[in-house]
Amino acid sequence: MVAQEEFTVDLNKPLVFQVGHLGERYQEWVHQPIVSKEGPIFFGNDVLEFLTRTKWYAVPLIWLPVVCWLLTTSLRMGHSLSDVALMASLGIFIWTLAEYILHRFLFHINTTSYWANTAHYLLHGCHHKHPMDGLRLVFPPAATAILCIPFWNLISLFTTPSTTPAVFGGGLLGYVMYDCTHYYLHHGQPLYNPAKHLKKYHLNHHFRIQNKGFGITSSLWDIICGTLPPEISAKKG
Repeated sequence: MVAQEEFTVDLNKPLVFQVGHLGERYQEWVHQPIVSKEGPIFFGNDVLEFLTRTKWYAVPLIWLPVVCWLLTTSLRMGHSLSDVALMASLGIFIWTLAEYILHRFLFHINTTSYWANTAHYLLHGCHHKHPMDGLRLVFPPAATAILCIPFWNLISLFTTPSTTPAVFGGGLLGYVMYDCTHYYLHHGQPLYNPAKHLKKYHLNHHFRIQNKGFGITSSLWDIICGTLPPEISAKKG
């Protein structure tokens, strides 16, 4: 009986509907990065392809005005400037935890089935396969808008109607800081700490130990949860 030939991804063709066929070999394939600024083709459809590409500056341009509106909403509802600043700081802190949880437990989930592989590639796998693709490094605004709904509902569970906007606004500001920082760590050349340290820390996650170092804007939750890369753990010791 002749063994069936293993599926091979053709990098010159649209990738999204190919990668699922890798099955159990997908995780190994997606964590072997191709270091090139040339982004891959995702879809044969031009509209879908366009929707997957986002300039980094779209993130602050679109979301910072929303942050300002949310913070001023809590101000208009009777809270002082210092109260709003405190609530926004809480929102940023909550975002740092969300950033860690999403990156560790969702973005790095192990998948083997066709549709799970496909979804993972769209969500985060493409970034590990093509880490220097500048047009697919930040979240598309439409995807962010959809994700805002469950985050708003979650925050509203433990806040009041007048504090929810400021806390959520702080979380959204944390997201903007995260996405801009993430882009800079890949495409900037920081000369001084903490940016220089963060770049080394994040590239270590991409090219050396991909199951450690899930923090982007800081290593706080990696320290707390025990997911610091070994050499960094040694330095901390």
